[in-house]
Amino acid sequence: MFTGIIEETGTVTGVRPTDAGIQLNVRCRLVGRGLKLGDSIAVNGCCLTVVKQSMHGRGKLVRFDLLRETWQRTNLQFARVGALVNLERSLAVGGRLGGHFVTGHVDGVGRISRWERAGADHVLDIAASPDVRRYVVFKGSIAVDGISLTVAGVTRAGFRIWIIPHTFAVTALHERKVGDMVNLEADLLGKYVERFFAGRPRK
Repeated sequence: MFTGIIEETGTVTGVRPTDAGIQLNVRCRLVGRGLKLGDSIAVNGCCLTVVKQSMHGRGKLVRFDLLRETWQRTNLQFARVGALVNLERSLAVGGRLGGHFVTGHVDGVGRISRWERAGADHVLDIAASPDVRRYVVFKGSIAVDGISLTVAGVTRAGFRIWIIPHTFAVTALHERKVGDMVNLEADLLGKYVERFFAGRPRK
């Protein structure tokens, strides 16, 4: 479980196909502190398991093994050496929940259709599939590349987000441009509500 509060951006240092899937290597600093093999890290909102780590200067090089299913269903398939990825360690028991509950199970990818400055902030429009849009509500929560964000508007093709300067500066969003794909995870609460009402008998 995660909160959608990005701790740092890591740098992709290697992407290599293997017989079992895809090997992804990321250089990090903060999230590497106390990291152990088998720990979970949200990489662009996708929950991945640490399979290898090594010291690298003041930080660490961390390796993740991705199934091809994960690779094909997330924007990690577009990751290139030198690109930034959002990183968050799993929520510790007793830790503060600063964003909203994020599982790290990406529902789908969306395409940035508008991404421009608006005063001190930025406005971000994302086109999303009906499978994701069904859970998107005005003022509700959604994770975009692992970032807990509030929906500022719902459109026919997707939704709109306003990005404050801090979020723009400390996440990988400042590398994104129109046409780029982002990982989306809808609010878990909406899924449970849908399942609950779907299972209720009709009167």
